[in-house]
Amino acid sequence: MSEPQEAATRTTAARDVGVVIQESENNRPVIEAIEQDNPECSLGHSPGLVRITAPGRLVILQETVEEKLGREWETHEFQMAIVSYFGNIQEWDDDEIVIAWDH
Repeated sequence: MSEPQEAATRTTAARDVGVVIQESENNRPVIEAIEQDNPECSLGHSPGLVRITAPGRLVILQETVEEKLGREWETHEFQMAIVSYFGNIQEWDDDEIVIAWDH
C-alpha cells in the first residue's frame, strides 16, 4: 500500500482537551457537573488541583452546574475556579462553555 493510501486508512484519536481546576468545597459541584456532562472525561488529582481531560471536546453547562450547586451560577464564575486549560475556547456564553481544538 502506498504511503498516502496507508495514511488515509489509519484512524486518529481525538486530541485531548481539558482544564485544571482548584480543588475546593466551592468547586467540587463544578467538577461533578463537568464529569456528568462529559462521560468520556478523566480526572487526575494532585494537591489542591483537579485536572479534567476529555478526547476532543469538553462542555461545561450552566444548568448542570446550577443543579449541583443548588443555586444560580453564571459562566463567568468559572474563571475563578480554573488554573489553566488546554484546547481552544470555542464558545463561552451565558449557558455553556466549550473547549475544543479548532482542527
